[in-house]
Amino acid sequence: MFASAAMAAALPAWAGDRAVVARREFGGACPRCELSGRRLAGVHFLGANFAGAAMVGSDLRRARFMGSIFAGADLSHADLSQAGFLGANFTGANLTRAKLRGVQAHGVSFAEANLASADLEGIEALGANFSGATLAGASLRSAELTGSMFRNANAARANFTGADLRGAVLSTGRFGKVSFRDAELEGAVLTKGRFEGADFTGANLERANIAGADLSRAKGLSQDQLDTACADSRTRTPAGLAAKTCAAKLMVHSPPVLPPAPPVPPAPRYLVVVGH
Repeated sequence: MFASAAMAAALPAWAGDRAVVARREFGGACPRCELSGRRLAGVHFLGANFAGAAMVGSDLRRARFMGSIFAGADLSHADLSQAGFLGANFTGANLTRAKLRGVQAHGVSFAEANLASADLEGIEALGANFSGATLAGASLRSAELTGSMFRNANAARANFTGADLRGAVLSTGRFGKVSFRDAELEGAVLTKGRFEGADFTGANLERANIAGADLSRAKGLSQDQLDTACADSRTRTPAGLAAKTCAAKLMVHSPPVLPPAPPVPPAPRYLVVVGH
């Protein structure tokens, strides 16, 4: 038996105050479950399927999402601060205005997810996939995003101040009015990206691939920064600045090798109750 029936019984629907969930570990399948407004701080989701579940405004601080599926789930306004997302899948999830401060999300998929105005300050997401995601107005200050994928992402007005984006792929993305102040972009791929109004003050662009990137209206760029990057004839730079054209072999992007993730525990076949 899977978790849906047991989950429903485990989650009281109190009137007024937010319900407190006593169970500490959930597994099995509970697609489209209604968990909005629940207090789930510290809960462990082990090999669970919560695709399409509603968790609007839920308290998920320090929760652990291990090998679990939350594709298409609604976690808007949820608090996931200090949570761990080992092997989790949030493809297409709604995380609008969610709090993800200090989250560990190495290799996690946020592809096509909506993270508009989300707080991801200090997130550790090496090798994470944000392809096609909406990050408009999101805060990623001091985020660890080495080797992460932002292909075709819409990150207009996002804040990457002080973020580590070494080897990250930002190609064909929209980064208008984004702050990359003091960001680490060594070896990053910015090919065919749009950066109108983006602020690169103090950013490190050493060996960054800016082939075909539109930097014509970017701010804070210096000739010294552009001299360390790798451009082509399609690269557009601010007036008075020129980018260096590199040989084709220097255009090849090799993302950093990430350490293997620890094994995910086997998924329980039913709702596991550890404590009350």
